[in-house]
Amino acid sequence: MTVDKPRVLIVDDERLNLNVLVDLLKDDYRPIVAKDGLQALQRVTTETLPDLILLDVMMPGMDGYEVCRRLKQSERTRDIPVIFVSAMSDVADETRGFDLGAVDYITKPISPRIVKARVRTHLALKQASQLLQDQNRMLEQKVVERTRDLALTQDVMILGLASLAETRDNETGNHIRRTQFYVKVLAEHLGRSKPYALQLDPSVIDLLFKSAPLHDIGKVGIPDGILLKPGKLTDSEFTVMKRHTILGRDTIAYAEAALIGSQAANETTSFLRLAREIAYGHHEKWDGTGYPEGLSGQAIPLSSRLMAIADVYDALISRRVYKPPFPHERAVAIVLEGRGKHFDPEMVDAFDALQDDFRATALRFSDE
Repeated sequence: MTVDKPRVLIVDDERLNLNVLVDLLKDDYRPIVAKDGLQALQRVTTETLPDLILLDVMMPGMDGYEVCRRLKQSERTRDIPVIFVSAMSDVADETRGFDLGAVDYITKPISPRIVKARVRTHLALKQASQLLQDQNRMLEQKVVERTRDLALTQDVMILGLASLAETRDNETGNHIRRTQFYVKVLAEHLGRSKPYALQLDPSVIDLLFKSAPLHDIGKVGIPDGILLKPGKLTDSEFTVMKRHTILGRDTIAYAEAALIGSQAANETTSFLRLAREIAYGHHEKWDGTGYPEGLSGQAIPLSSRLMAIADVYDALISRRVYKPPFPHERAVAIVLEGRGKHFDPEMVDAFDALQDDFRATALRFSDE
């Protein structure tokens, strides 16, 4: 297989200088010539890019410094190594060349051995730099793919765990999906208003969406006789039932503690913090009559207030062992009646504006 020789663009207004450099490099490289700065810029714009440029400084019209400046301004050509070749040998001249982005400076009259050595060295450096960039791109792509795979695995595991809890409660995985989207649409609506813009940015909403399925994970610790009872719970049974919020919080808190110090801790613990808030607080009520702590108003975490509406609405429209499903209109009326009592008034106002979205989600993930 034939390997293409590196392309070296030689820019000089003197034909003799061009011929000398071409003869010197032609055995190992593919020389391309330009008689002035404008022709050099045209070549790098319309032809295959050279791997290196030997650039004279003193040329009529556009000097080498200006050519170099333009090359380094262009995204297409800025990474091409430029070596100045000039009879100007003052330190100030060389410094100016390096300041413009040149990699080297060769003085005339040239030494063939020096020219060959400098060209060979800088082409090797360029090749090594390109190889490193290619490797970095490959690593970045692998990280993206790995992160995507981990996120997908995490989502599947979350839904699996949540489905286990819901199955014990004679509910379906569709309850999980519906409440996820209720929370998402509520959060997106509120996030467009100034008071919530910082609290509900897209990244937080994504974490809320992922954490919502774990709201009832604590139900796995509730005895079947209470969890599946078709009638009204006694006071003592209800006391046991309320413990599912504590069991859910403690289970998620244990997972948080296990992650401390890991590389994935920051993002994952943010997700788990929201899941813990939702699991523990989604039965709190705005007026302080909820459980487990009897929190009121904004002392209830925002995530819990969102889930409270999503969970109650879905419970109302769904069949349970203790009741038939209510029609959408009745469920909406009950939620609206809870404004300022069970639910955050602003959340209820958002829910009222989003009735059609809630109905559409309920139909999309219907149990029937």
